[in-house]
Amino acid sequence: MFLFRFISFLFGYVNILVKGENLEKFLNMAASRGIFLWDIKRVGENEIFVKTRLSAVKPLRHIGRTTRSLFRFKGREGLPFIISRLKRRKSLILGAVLFLIGLYSLSSFIWFIDIKGNKVLPTEKVLQIAAESGLKPGVIKFKVEEERVEGYIREKMPEVYYVSVEISGTRATIEIAEKTIKRKEEQHPASIVAQKAGLVKEVLVLVGNPLVKEGDTVVPGQTLISGIIPPPAPTGSVPGDSAKDPAVEPSLPPLPPAYVHAAGVVRARVWYEGYGEVPLVEDGTRKTGDSISKVCIKIGGREIILRGGKSIPFADYEVQRNVKKAPGWRNLSIPVEIVTEEYSETEKFRVRRSRAEALELACKNALESARSGIKGDVQVMEEKTGEVSLKNPENIVRVRAYVETLEDIGLEKPIELQQ
Repeated sequence: MFLFRFISFLFGYVNILVKGENLEKFLNMAASRGIFLWDIKRVGENEIFVKTRLSAVKPLRHIGRTTRSLFRFKGREGLPFIISRLKRRKSLILGAVLFLIGLYSLSSFIWFIDIKGNKVLPTEKVLQIAAESGLKPGVIKFKVEEERVEGYIREKMPEVYYVSVEISGTRATIEIAEKTIKRKEEQHPASIVAQKAGLVKEVLVLVGNPLVKEGDTVVPGQTLISGIIPPPAPTGSVPGDSAKDPAVEPSLPPLPPAYVHAAGVVRARVWYEGYGEVPLVEDGTRKTGDSISKVCIKIGGREIILRGGKSIPFADYEVQRNVKKAPGWRNLSIPVEIVTEEYSETEKFRVRRSRAEALELACKNALESARSGIKGDVQVMEEKTGEVSLKNPENIVRVRAYVETLEDIGLEKPIELQQ
């Protein structure tokens, strides 16, 4: 139906009001000559309303004269009539074309910039640095490189931990995450150590002495940014010169190292491993969903049922029991207990899986096992699964999963100063 209406709109159709005493003969002659009429409605005793294509108007005129029927055009619909009307309004077409060109041109520029995530940093400062990198209102968005803007903001604003630039339509969104640094009066000497093993991808040092660089492999507990800053190398005369020349002062004693509260970010690639296995044939026991409860009070060796029956209506079941004892008084214990028992019916089951179904479920379990070790907000780089193949075929599908993340592995560790 939709295709027919679309073709009719494409070639044009007309709405006709037909009047006459031989309307049945009019319709029969039109049908016999292959003229298709649709949406036929009787609107009066000798009047009908029909729709037909533009190409059928001329043959219908001949049928109307033959059957002594009159018809009037009540409407012209379709693409040919729209084009005909537009040809008489060339200024309208020109205005529509200019409007579309202007709309496309305006949509090629960035007009709005939103800043999200900043709590301490002023929005004006972020906008100023973004403008220096080429992102500002009125710039053509095709000339803006998101990665270049992100790198420039990180370079000019070391207090920013994460930057993301996203352009959508005429709006650019800059999302940042600020670093939280303690005030000096609250700081104590500390180093940043690795809390996980990984491959260093990025090192950003705000305070302290960096001991690792990009590409280094680190292990848990290894110092990444030390809070102990060694003194500069001593500069003075060569030993023995003072004996020859009394005017030359002896070398100064070495300065002690400086202790600071290290601050910075060390992002590394970290891998998590998971394992999952699913049998092709699984036997087990599960709950059916039916259960009953029983409440009784025990006084000594006697049991009084308060709710529920004596017999259990299930052949197989699991019991969950809750016992509440009466509070004692001094050295006396009252032998009264209130016991609540919940009986849940169980049944045995057997599930048979194809190897493809078992492999899919094992991959899912292995990935969930690997993801369980991921804590906090981290960036997942890649996830891989692989079936563990054994020499002897088994009825169990075994899968190992590996999840690669990019995360901050730094952990503050206080420095113990010797007294």
